[in-house]
Amino acid sequence: MDHKIYKRMIQGRLRPEARLDLHGMTLAAAQPELVRFILSCHANGLRLVLVITGKGRGEHGPLPTRPGALRHQVPHWLHRMPLTGVVQQVTAAHYRHGGEGAYYVYLRK
Repeated sequence: MDHKIYKRMIQGRLRPEARLDLHGMTLAAAQPELVRFILSCHANGLRLVLVITGKGRGEHGPLPTRPGALRHQVPHWLHRMPLTGVVQQVTAAHYRHGGEGAYYVYLRK
């Protein structure tokens, strides 16, 4: 990734061309939706997309759960097949685009 583009991206000066909001989805529902979205954006020639995961509430129910499960899983999913050949860079979003609760995904040409 070009250094100038990367710098503009992490400063929040590049505007994402598309966004996917995964708030409220389960892990089982979010993964296929993420794969469909990323492959669709790549097929349409988009380069910078925003994936919003939310920060997680940290629910304390009868079963222990990791707060922000989507926030922790999405980067792993983006580096697995079938997305590994499509995704070039994954970076936490600037605060104006969601901060800790979102990721910039820079796609290959």
